[in-house]
Amino acid sequence: MATVLSAQGLSKEFRGFRAVDDVDLEVHEGGVHALVGPNGAGKTTLFNLLTGFLRPTEGRITLGTQELSGRPPEQIARLGVARSFQITSLFPQLTAREHVELALQGGTGLGWRFWRSEKQLARFGDRAKELLAQVRLADLAETHAGALSYGHKRALELALALALDPKVLLLDEPTAGMGAEDVDATVELIGRVREGRTVVLVEHNMNVVASLADKVTVLQSGRVLAEGPYAEIRHDPRVIAAYLGDADASD
Repeated sequence: MATVLSAQGLSKEFRGFRAVDDVDLEVHEGGVHALVGPNGAGKTTLFNLLTGFLRPTEGRITLGTQELSGRPPEQIARLGVARSFQITSLFPQLTAREHVELALQGGTGLGWRFWRSEKQLARFGDRAKELLAQVRLADLAETHAGALSYGHKRALELALALALDPKVLLLDEPTAGMGAEDVDATVELIGRVREGRTVVLVEHNMNVVASLADKVTVLQSGRVLAEGPYAEIRHDPRVIAAYLGDADASD
């Protein structure tokens, strides 16, 4: 399979501490690639490097033939890499539809201009409705974000990322803080929106990883510990030790 997003020798150092240490990563086009590991393994730092929120200390990142290393987040997003965050960041006073219209506007030369009139934003209305329907929020299009449930807020954030029509969609802990019902709904949702896209996700819930991921990269202390299909890595003694401790791994 073709590699759409890759990193070579990627490292990030904070005052002598290497949060990401010489990581090589290949994300294949059309697949779901999960980044997993214990707390402090460097997963979110790696995400921030891939999306331009941090600059690497060493190494390079490419999207196809495009060099991403050192580019700001907005340029990387326009090149085709969109992401969600662990913590929801919405405007409580805006409706779900208005959020998506602004996201669609942000992907054009108009930029993120909140003062534009309703008439100017209306040109994005049909596409906004399509995206809300895709994440099953069509019935909540006119609901203010502050009134949405947590699961619906995460679905709205997914719609905002999809508004950029990304080649690669990065999801940071998409099921964090959810109850079982919302987790199941989110897994089903990601399974549907992945069609025609490449997805990279950070996820602690191994049931979610098992349901979605074609390939899994396990990080520990900023380095790649193991990589492969979930069915293989779940039985890897190094992975078991990283999650449970050496004593448990030897049982």
